[in-house]
Amino acid sequence: MKNWFNNNSIHLAVIGVFIAICFLYLTPAWQGKVLYQNDVLQAQAGQKEILDIKARDGDMPLWTNSMFSGMPSYQVLIELPNNLTTHLLHGFKAFFPHPIDVVLLYLLGAYLLFCVLRVKPWLAALGAIAFAFSSYNFIYIEAGHANKAYAIAFMAPIMAGILLAFRGKYLWGTVLLALALALEIRVNHIQVTYYLFLAMLVLVVIELYHAIKEKRLLQFGKAIAYQAVAVILAVAVNASLLWPTYEYSKETLRGKANLKTENAQRADNGVSREYAYDWSQGVGESLTFLVPNAYGGGGDTRLDAESNVAKLVISKGADPAQAAQFAANLPTYWGEKPFTSGPWYFGAGVVFLFILGLVVVQGPLKWWLASTTLLVLLLSFGRHFPLVSDLFFNYFPMYNKFRAVESILIIASLLIPILAVLTVNEIVTNGSKIKNLDKKSLYVLYGVGGLVLLIALLPDVFLSFKTSNHQAVIQQYGQQLRDNTFANEVMAALVKDRAALARADAFRSLLFVVLTFAIVWLLIKNKLKAQTGVIALGLLTLIDLWGVDKRYLNEDRFVDKLQVNRQFIREREVDKLILMDKDPNYRVLDLTTNPFADARPSYFHKSLGGYHAAKLMRYQELIERQFSGALNEDILDMLNTRYLITNDNQNSERIQRRNTAAGNAWFVEKVTLVKDNEEEMQAINGFDPRKEAFINEEFKSLLDEKRLGTPVNSSIELTSYRPDRLVYEYSAPNDALAVFSEIWYDKGWKAYVDGKEYPILRANYVLRALQLPGGNHKVEFIFKPLSYHLGETISLIASITLLLGMAAAIWLQTRRKTEAVPAKKG
Repeated sequence: MKNWFNNNSIHLAVIGVFIAICFLYLTPAWQGKVLYQNDVLQAQAGQKEILDIKARDGDMPLWTNSMFSGMPSYQVLIELPNNLTTHLLHGFKAFFPHPIDVVLLYLLGAYLLFCVLRVKPWLAALGAIAFAFSSYNFIYIEAGHANKAYAIAFMAPIMAGILLAFRGKYLWGTVLLALALALEIRVNHIQVTYYLFLAMLVLVVIELYHAIKEKRLLQFGKAIAYQAVAVILAVAVNASLLWPTYEYSKETLRGKANLKTENAQRADNGVSREYAYDWSQGVGESLTFLVPNAYGGGGDTRLDAESNVAKLVISKGADPAQAAQFAANLPTYWGEKPFTSGPWYFGAGVVFLFILGLVVVQGPLKWWLASTTLLVLLLSFGRHFPLVSDLFFNYFPMYNKFRAVESILIIASLLIPILAVLTVNEIVTNGSKIKNLDKKSLYVLYGVGGLVLLIALLPDVFLSFKTSNHQAVIQQYGQQLRDNTFANEVMAALVKDRAALARADAFRSLLFVVLTFAIVWLLIKNKLKAQTGVIALGLLTLIDLWGVDKRYLNEDRFVDKLQVNRQFIREREVDKLILMDKDPNYRVLDLTTNPFADARPSYFHKSLGGYHAAKLMRYQELIERQFSGALNEDILDMLNTRYLITNDNQNSERIQRRNTAAGNAWFVEKVTLVKDNEEEMQAINGFDPRKEAFINEEFKSLLDEKRLGTPVNSSIELTSYRPDRLVYEYSAPNDALAVFSEIWYDKGWKAYVDGKEYPILRANYVLRALQLPGGNHKVEFIFKPLSYHLGETISLIASITLLLGMAAAIWLQTRRKTEAVPAKKG
């Protein structure tokens, strides 16, 4: 054990430094405070029913009725107890509170990758810091995109596993790739995983080219085979997550539209081009990689009392405090995205080293880093560079499933630091062998530093600081202020303030470029020891990125946990009154907010609305058709909407009780067959759901119309409620059709009448229906998707296999070291 600590002392020291950095940056998290993150709080509200059921029954239900009238709960919260990575993640989070856990994973994963790249530990630590503190890694944390942040953290160890396999370290490469990819999949952000796949695909192509050129196809094929085993194992570990998600995705917004007249612009089985390209990186906006506020920063960048806008307003006679408030409300961001939280900033010194690396680093790895960075940059442009983006969107598998194409820059945020670190490593190890290294460094300084200097001195020459709809914004402000002249003056002052922001950050970036160059120059001229230079570069990089990150994730973002709950999830008087209803099985529509983009009502009620990126397509189509204008009262009835929460004329919240709500289930007098989805949707525009049901002809073979009678003196009642197991008792003199106010989803729901399975029909576009036999009987609806339960078995087997593989790798490594130690003489 003592030898192990001695051999790994420097790695332990680096880890200690990482923990110290996290402590210093995220001190409030150590103190028990939490981030006020809208997405996280929305998720917690949507999870409330699931957690309540678990507290009562000891296990989580697989269905929840708290959002969108019902959806699979494994899209909201899921345990996956047979998945090894579930326990690894829980164990890590138990030691390190959020978001310290994420930042530490950023650092540790990247450090592992750089160690695999065979650079010295302190240089690996520099690379880890450069990646971890890239601006968007912290912006995603601040915004509450926790799953995305975790997925980004596992990108580096996945790359490490793949590189190990290509280098002939087959067992360790397989184990590391399988474990890292299993963790990546478990945190469930498919978009990040997909973008990483694109980057790895480019690496495989480049490796294949060199394998053919160097006649080592056998080794290449062996590496690919081991990697394939690792991928299969990682997928199998997550079978109970991936399989249900895959089958669910086909029924959601990511799947195919059910109505021919809807979503005409949507890609086949994907999102629409306009939706996907909403957040496209502006071509010129890539300047923020080097100068963070070149395009005005983001939503958190505010003008103050010293701004040109505030001074203008004060000159018009306004109070300084009012002028400062007015200026703070004006947008500093002037790019082409609808809005942005902040810029993609990779560090001025890091970008300098990256560009220098394009000149001085040799080998296939450089070409992978350079070509992949260029590819993701072009793809991030989206609608601004459709030549490449449309090619992928139209023809590359699954690419059209994702929105916010700028997100692909997360790949660049890792690849750019890799080449930057390889550049320093090349200078330190082979600097004397690189021809004209000093001149090449100077040329890169002239290029990068000169560009930054020009922006600092003459920002208006290179940048307009105006949005493409600048004139329309002036007209809008003119109407609001009722003074077109003043509106023009305000916008002119705003342009000056945007230029001032760019100028200030350009001078800042110039300082870091020059200091980075100075350290590199001293290393080239052997005026500085390698370790000292690397540590200096690490500190410089940390100071640079730390300063920008603090603009977005800082102490002001942390609040007391109880305060968060009081602010976000506040039980109102209307909630208390509704919860006094003795029959809990009804639904609520809260119209005091955007009901279909807010999960807060789900914390207290079974809501028609909610907050989730993957609603069922049928439910979304129902919303668009039946609720886009006036509310369709008949649809509210069939969804058992007993309460509406509205605002009165004094903007006070009030309750509207709806006595026409159809209930949990009912028998109908008439069944009408419709030929297709469009006719089914049109049929429910106006009808009485308690008397008539519309069934699509695709279910005709399951319906015996001759045996359907009029349900005179019939009754049906919900007697036991758990979201994934519903029990009804009914009495009917003859066969009749019962409609259930439950969302139809055919991937796991089964219906039983006195233990005998009956086919579930779809009624009224989104509900379930059963043709029930006459008499007194019990009906059970049970949600037991094969994809989850069989997936959990597969996950258990794969998790055990992965553990055995890890143990085998450690054992073999230990045995080799033991055999390598020479025996002591007598």
